[in-house]
Amino acid sequence: MDFIVGLPRMSKHHDAIWVVVGRLRQPTFLALKISFITEQLADLYIKKVVRLHRIPSTIVLDRDTKFASKF
Repeated sequence: MDFIVGLPRMSKHHDAIWVVVGRLRQPTFLALKISFITEQLADLYIKKVVRLHRIPSTIVLDRDTKFASKF
């Protein structure tokens, strides 16, 4: 998973894209606001990614401060 930030705002004020790639290299692109908090990211992940690909057995991330927080 990775974040693409610094994009021009879209009609719903989204200004970032969250890219989640599954084990079979199936990418999922989620539009979001850079101001989303961890709880909003977790909710979006469950609603969009888990619904399509089920719960993953492993997650690879770059230890961004959003994910290294107390949550």
